[in-house]
Amino acid sequence: MTSLPRGLHGFGLRTSHYDELLGSSSIDATCAEIISENVVGRGGRPLALIEHVRSQMPVFLHGVSLSIGGMDPLAVDHLRAIRELADQIDCPLVSDHLCFGTHGGHFGHDLWPLPYTEEALDHVAARVRQAQDILGRRLLIENVSSYISYRASTMTEWDFLAALCERADCLLLFDVNNVVVSAFNHGFSEDDYLAGIPAHRVAQLHLAGHSDQGTHLFDDHSSPVPERVWNLYRKTVQKMGDVPAIIEWDGNVPELERLVDESRRARREEQAALAEAP
Repeated sequence: MTSLPRGLHGFGLRTSHYDELLGSSSIDATCAEIISENVVGRGGRPLALIEHVRSQMPVFLHGVSLSIGGMDPLAVDHLRAIRELADQIDCPLVSDHLCFGTHGGHFGHDLWPLPYTEEALDHVAARVRQAQDILGRRLLIENVSSYISYRASTMTEWDFLAALCERADCLLLFDVNNVVVSAFNHGFSEDDYLAGIPAHRVAQLHLAGHSDQGTHLFDDHSSPVPERVWNLYRKTVQKMGDVPAIIEWDGNVPELERLVDESRRARREEQAALAEAP
């Protein structure tokens, strides 16, 4: 297996920044990420942006529609198109979510959580292996934020993820904000979640903002990374090391420089955490 990137910090590429990014010969970041569905099979401006950005840094592909936990057949043509693009741009990391988002051929346009059972684990592991065979590379699976749980679950989310990595030989995209949101919503410990994640499987991190709705936290990616997420990020770095970190900001998208500032802070927080690590 080729070595995975380390020590990189960047942000998700959003359409409101395309013009500024295309006109910039120097972007103050060391990696970037784009939603796979926004560019696969489209060409034109999104592809021009990727080619421009990747001339300066690696670009990761992050999917939102694979529905790896769903019952519908995997979208083989879509996976082949992702592989073609990933090969074209020499993409080091390809990811999607641990969820289902389709039923009966219809897209729900959401990331619904799974029941954490042995049956679901066998089902998802088989689909991840199939996806990886098509992609020609290991897939990063991201933990989602959730607002419901299933009575049928027989294991914790982190135990499910750890077992999935072993059965499918896949990697993890560890979303720090999603852990904070789900821990609050379901009453479990962020530290227990982090302790249960196999560090050697984590190849990328996500950082984002959420909103406090009183009864629950909502993962809206519409604000700066809150201090509670930064706190868990520092603990994550001390366990995982200098894993590439991406800032996600999808609503109330700020000026590019504000997004870059968040990425700079991630770099500073990582350096401080590593310096303090035992």
